[in-house]
Amino acid sequence: MTRVRTRFAPSPTGRMHVGNLRTALYAYLIAKHQDGDFLLRIEDTDQERYMEGAVDIIYRTMKETGLIHDEGPDKEGQCGPYVQSERVKEGIYMKYAKELVDKGEAYYCFCSKERLEGLKRTIDGKEVMTYDKHCLGLSKEETAKKLEEGLPFVIRQNNPVTGTTTFDDEIYGEITVDNSELDDMVLIKSDGYPTYNFANVVDDHLMGITHVVRGNEYLSSSPKYNRLYEAFGWEVPVYIHCPLITNEDHQKLSKRSGHSSYEDLVEQGFLPEAIINFIALLGWSPEDNREIFTLEELVKNFDYRHMSKTPSVFDMVKLRWMNGEYFKAMDDERFFRMALPYLEDAIKRDVDLKAVAAMVKTRIETLSDIKDQVDFLYKVPEYDADLYIHKKMKTTKENSLELLTDVLPILKEAEAFDNDSLFALLKEYAEKKEYKTGYVMWPLRTAVSGKAMTPGGATELMSALGKEETIIRIEDAVCKLKDVLNG
Repeated sequence: MTRVRTRFAPSPTGRMHVGNLRTALYAYLIAKHQDGDFLLRIEDTDQERYMEGAVDIIYRTMKETGLIHDEGPDKEGQCGPYVQSERVKEGIYMKYAKELVDKGEAYYCFCSKERLEGLKRTIDGKEVMTYDKHCLGLSKEETAKKLEEGLPFVIRQNNPVTGTTTFDDEIYGEITVDNSELDDMVLIKSDGYPTYNFANVVDDHLMGITHVVRGNEYLSSSPKYNRLYEAFGWEVPVYIHCPLITNEDHQKLSKRSGHSSYEDLVEQGFLPEAIINFIALLGWSPEDNREIFTLEELVKNFDYRHMSKTPSVFDMVKLRWMNGEYFKAMDDERFFRMALPYLEDAIKRDVDLKAVAAMVKTRIETLSDIKDQVDFLYKVPEYDADLYIHKKMKTTKENSLELLTDVLPILKEAEAFDNDSLFALLKEYAEKKEYKTGYVMWPLRTAVSGKAMTPGGATELMSALGKEETIIRIEDAVCKLKDVLNG
């Protein structure tokens, strides 16, 4: 049985789109599920779109998400990726392009930009250029003469204009297209670099790729790829085209959405493992409808035959929920390390940050949520005194003022100000006064936070703030209530 070999072949043109990351993930899972090889190839032959630093983004993203490739040229003792621009220097692509020219499956084209512009036409509102095979009619002598004169050229694939081409895709089944729809695409550009389409086929063959995983936007190019494989006499790989990812409005996920790339999501406070888990389900469904998976569990359970043809909706609500589940299951120490920069940025004062982290850990869905959860610890926001009114707790502005005034000296005398000690102290006070615990805690929580919703109860907040700040806030609350009640 042939060993399964897949690859991820990103172009370094910016941040990694979630669709590209899903392609990488599926390629990784297909290979690893069958104990195969997963390769990384940097397709940097499009010099116009190349963006400085984008290669580092690819490496970093793959490392952070755990999608580690298996082989490649040795880079200072480490397994590096294959890089197409380095292979251009070796003359690999030109060699194979000339082989196709010799077979009549490709030809030199010397057409000027002006002539090509004249071939453009508008179809369904889009400008399209279909090449008319003008240079295919050049004799060998004419071609040789132009090459000798140093005229700029490209090499084009020679596709038939009659008949059909059929290929099989594991997700979309058998697809047949009319050859009249197959333009003579450029294989080698005028700068000597191969096009994405040509280099893709050559490299996949030379690297022994058995399963090609890519987005369904490449379905229309697959017949041209197949004709190249057949022209060379190479075995055609298994095609697995992934469904489109759309936003909640069923439109193509764009940069304007704010969550189209992996880095966008990380910056918003999502975890790499949650992102991977989420995008695994954008086009694939496990048999048992389970939703939370580690990468190792995905490797074990992933079966591309359960992938969908229909577009997948990027449901931000679901991603937020899933991310929150990862926080809940996370080790407290790891969560504290991750939350610390957000806590320090939001609070900017001396409080028990570990205690605060413990409070918010099960109450947030992204790290970015931390600020809204804890900003009151830095400064009590302006709030309406009606916040003290709670029907269930039977608190009013009047009895809240009375209670806070009564509790203040008790808190001032308290020697221990940790959560357990404060809770025991206030519970004892409530029992002595024959109050329900909530009747005591609601005014205190309101006084120290100024918010209806907080990540912790009154004593947790007071403990985190410390005795001095707690006393100051309660005294301020007493003054506020007096001012309100005195009109």
